Amino acid sequence: MSTNAYESPFSSRYASEEMQYVFSQDNKFKTWRKLWIALAKAEKALGINITDEQIAELEANKDNINYEIAREREKLVRHDVMSHVYAYGCECPNAKGIIHLGATSCYVGDNTDVIIMREGLEIVRRKLLNVIAMLAKFAQQYKDMPCLAYTHLQPAQLTTVGKRATLWINELLMDEQEIEARIKSLKLLGSKGTTGTQASFMELFNGDEEKCKKAEQMIAQEMGFESCVPVSGQTYSRKMDYYVLSNLSAVAQSASKFSNDMRLLQSAHKFSNDIRLLQHLKEIEEPFEKNQIGSSAMPYKRNPMRSERITSLARYVMADALNPAITAATQWFERTLDDSANKRISVAEAFLGVDSILNIMLNICDGLVVYPKVIHQRVMRELPFMATENIMMSAVKKGGDRQVLHEQLRVHSQAAARVVKEEGGENDLIDRIVADPLFNLKKEEIVAILDPANFTGRAPSQVTEFLNECVNPVLEANKDILGEHAELNV
Repeated sequence: MSTNAYESPFSSRYASEEMQYVFSQDNKFKTWRKLWIALAKAEKALGINITDEQIAELEANKDNINYEIAREREKLVRHDVMSHVYAYGCECPNAKGIIHLGATSCYVGDNTDVIIMREGLEIVRRKLLNVIAMLAKFAQQYKDMPCLAYTHLQPAQLTTVGKRATLWINELLMDEQEIEARIKSLKLLGSKGTTGTQASFMELFNGDEEKCKKAEQMIAQEMGFESCVPVSGQTYSRKMDYYVLSNLSAVAQSASKFSNDMRLLQSAHKFSNDIRLLQHLKEIEEPFEKNQIGSSAMPYKRNPMRSERITSLARYVMADALNPAITAATQWFERTLDDSANKRISVAEAFLGVDSILNIMLNICDGLVVYPKVIHQRVMRELPFMATENIMMSAVKKGGDRQVLHEQLRVHSQAAARVVKEEGGENDLIDRIVADPLFNLKKEEIVAILDPANFTGRAPSQVTEFLNECVNPVLEANKDILGEHAELNV
């Protein structure tokens, strides 16, 4: 490993080898050669003078990328595609004359980009489903455990630990559905020629439009696609890149929310934010390894470092999605090259970023730590305030005046809040009510009212319904790709 030149952190620290390969030189140029073979096969089938021996020669050398020759050639001609046409021809002397026949550079460049994006999306979708499966198990396990809900980050009506997890799952499921739809909707550029008119193929096929159309269909089929885009300039619309990166940005948003929630509760923005918030409250923690160091200065600390990393990477991916938006908006007529350098970086790094995020999410969800006693303690600290209406109704049933009791509860609640906020004491609202003869309630009667399970509404059944109706059918349909785990490099 070189230590005197810049190396992307995605390669050295965060992204999986699997996703790195998708955007590797090997995958790119091997795909170019597959496309040249698909083109030659289609042209031969449609009557062009191409022999089986030439195609066999191309097939035999499709994975032997002679990089050195290509690099030296590019220094001379300043054209990456023609350099690789030349290099491929050096390995296939009998077939060199029919490589890239009728095509322009975007035939291999753009078609490869679409193929690679689809490969990347399939990995993202698989990892998303595995995260969802882990969280579904978590939601089921904790569907009945009451915990404080928060609106405006202030204690609100109770929910359950499992119900909160369904909020994370729901957003991730939305992302998965969008990605699945995007995968199905992707189309190859096809063989559109230099300005999208297929003029060179019309010349090649002696003006036979049906053969031009048939060639595209055959190429698409050979590369595993249903169809090609109906019209284009030299390139496919750069809005396609924007749509794909928007899908990736959406995953980043969901992940970040989760991580932030975790950080608060302990001490991917949705997933990571929630986890960070929960960690702040010491209710739920991300895994913390035996020898892990939380702080260089404070040995006791258990910082939510993985969740924070999700938030950090998610921020990058969301900002990165602006690149194809601006690129799509500024393309000129049938082709301009100011997209190329940008998309080489922005598309690849969006995928590497989301891959990194999902790896961390898999790792966190595999070892989430719940602290039931802390959760219960926090619930009981706030529940007396939330139960005042129930207490009032019980007192009314014993002959109390609703209006008078309401005023007394207001007075007692404010006094109890003052003890908590100004004196740092415990919530003594229940003791105040028991001591007030207007309520005519014994402590055990009030304690019975204060069962947290009485205040979670339909949360447990909502979890069951959501998992059974929305999540489990998806997981069942994809059970062959579940069971994935992730180890982090750092």
